[in-house]
Amino acid sequence: MSLEKDIFKNEEARNRQEGWYQRFLVKADFRIQFETISTSFGESQVLIAGGVSKPPLICLHAMLTGSAHLLSELKYLTESFHLILPDIPGHSVRGIPKRLSYQDSSYINWFSEILAGLGTNKIDLFGISLGGFIAHRFAAEYPEKVKKLALIVPAGIVRGSVFKGLAKMAIPMIKYRIKPKEENLKALTGFLLSNWDEDWGYFLGDSKRDFIIPKNIPPVSSDKTLKKLTMPCLVMGADQDISFSGKSLVERVQAYLPLVETELLKNTRHSPLTTDEFRKWLAKRLQLFLNN
Repeated sequence: MSLEKDIFKNEEARNRQEGWYQRFLVKADFRIQFETISTSFGESQVLIAGGVSKPPLICLHAMLTGSAHLLSELKYLTESFHLILPDIPGHSVRGIPKRLSYQDSSYINWFSEILAGLGTNKIDLFGISLGGFIAHRFAAEYPEKVKKLALIVPAGIVRGSVFKGLAKMAIPMIKYRIKPKEENLKALTGFLLSNWDEDWGYFLGDSKRDFIIPKNIPPVSSDKTLKKLTMPCLVMGADQDISFSGKSLVERVQAYLPLVETELLKNTRHSPLTTDEFRKWLAKRLQLFLNN
């Protein structure tokens, strides 16, 4: 079921976000190609990077970002994997411009149709934040289709304090709207970013004024759903994540996922470090998990 019929406040906002998409593609610094897959929800873009002779890894991005944004942080994985990054409906300037419901199987059905369009039967799957919600819900529904599942700060496994997060960001948001200076932007994005990054910082500042902010967040999965994740899983939480407590996340997946490895990222907020050092570490950690 679809909800909002558009995701941007106006055409100027859409164009600004398209500019950011292009900027993150340049940051990815890799030869890429695009595919369009027809689904019952609309035409979906898929970004592809890395040689086709390498093992495929399907990657799902975070809320209100896009495939190019995620690729810029996973670029070192292209040395070992054929990366496939669909743009999630309602959450990317290149995605289907309508949001789907979290209360039914819409996102799972959309993703199933993407896989059918790719001609892929059994996959390795990676998701971050909202992408982690879609990834683990799909894997629970179709465990026979997922060889290995990797999640970073996934939504829908532990309950975050939405009101606490909004309260912390309310005053910085007002200050930034009145005076859009870098100092105020750093205060606003400091609850999300683990380090100041000019591109990510200014992108987030624009995204908060360009996107129609979603009214709903993904629901928390039941114990029964988590127990269906019988494939090998790697789950990473962030110790300073105000959205989804990293400690609580690690404890819950250790209790219910039978084959799980965990990492609690230190000094890390909801958005992990955007440094080359972390990107290389993450690529090696994911390679170790996926190749063993």
